[in-house]
Amino acid sequence: MATSATDRPASWYRASIGVELEPCAPLEGDLRADVCVIGGGVTGCSAALHLAERGYSVVLLEAEDIGHGASGRSGGQILPGLGTDITTVERVLGRARAREVWEMSREAVRLTAELVERHAIPCELAWGYLHAAVKPRHVRELEAFREQLARDYGYDALDWLEGDALREHVVTDAYPAALYDREGGHLHPLNYTLGLARAAQRAGVRLLPRTPAREIRRGKPATVTTDGGRVSADFLVLATNAYHAGLVPELDGRIMRAANYMIATAPMSEEQAARVLPRNDALSDANFVLDYYRLSADRRLIYGGEVSYDGREPPRLQERMDAKIARLFPVLAGLPIEYRWGGDVAITLNRAPDFGRLGDNLFYAQGYSGHGMALAGLAGKLLAEAIAGQNERFDVFAAMPHRQFPGGRALRKPLLVLATHFYKLRDRL
Repeated sequence: MATSATDRPASWYRASIGVELEPCAPLEGDLRADVCVIGGGVTGCSAALHLAERGYSVVLLEAEDIGHGASGRSGGQILPGLGTDITTVERVLGRARAREVWEMSREAVRLTAELVERHAIPCELAWGYLHAAVKPRHVRELEAFREQLARDYGYDALDWLEGDALREHVVTDAYPAALYDREGGHLHPLNYTLGLARAAQRAGVRLLPRTPAREIRRGKPATVTTDGGRVSADFLVLATNAYHAGLVPELDGRIMRAANYMIATAPMSEEQAARVLPRNDALSDANFVLDYYRLSADRRLIYGGEVSYDGREPPRLQERMDAKIARLFPVLAGLPIEYRWGGDVAITLNRAPDFGRLGDNLFYAQGYSGHGMALAGLAGKLLAEAIAGQNERFDVFAAMPHRQFPGGRALRKPLLVLATHFYKLRDRL
């Protein structure tokens, strides 16, 4: 983000919280637990919940409030797949393992729906997702992607849309074609994350918000030091994602923080909503630096896009985002923008998620590369399985090799900024 945590603008999600947690305060004193989870996003809350359901005593530390990071600020899209093309996985792990990864990404979507239903989470879960071409090159790429998934992965939930069939889903002239994914959907990400935290509390997890982990001392047990005390645990789960803060030096450089920006309009009329997204689908385009949007339950357009890797807000950000909405949907002319906010995601060099273990008792999951809203929930479940000794599924993801970003601490951000400028130029071709 371009601003500090204390002066960030409030998101519409924070203004529409529908889940109340039991009172919880920062840590004061020392605690002992079977597992200490660091990070109160979807990964951490899901891991804590699934561990508690297996009978482990769990303490969860969060530096800010639950859902403070991308888990409570994102576009809320619930999608199968990864932040990288499945071909990337296939190239390094082989077709059989890549099929396992693809099927587990579908499981992540189903798990999201199961958790929402089982724990009665009021998060506006809705189904339907469009992956839209912006130019002829995208049309060819999306056609090839659909054929690949059907042929090699047995995935037949993608429908090809163009012309009038596409306008039944999104009313704009911006896209020549799109894939409609019947298994994709969207939800209110902060209420979903808070719903997982509430379920974890009810399962016996002790939530400790506003308790940043300052130091990890490995061993058996491991110890996490905070400002107000310490937590000793047999196992540690690092679920900090973009907010790693140097706790584990081996992971430095394997992810890069990227800021993304969002807006929420004032509520539309029913007539306006029917001339924007008449079937209430989520949508993202096929550009490298993509735009994405959906409707809220009260018919706001929740729109995201733009990116910053250097901690500075992009120039003319507000003007550019408002102009994009005006070009897409002239029917929204004059509709006020009531909320503007942003948040940090963590990307890996190959855009595949980075799961793994360090030693016998420190597990981590990070680097969803903008595609973690569903997958992070499954990551939490897989972390719980691995701690319980059922490693097979976790190890499928952990086998994915990851390298540090080139350039070292001083140059990795400038190099990534240069690479992003290249892809932005390519988006225009």
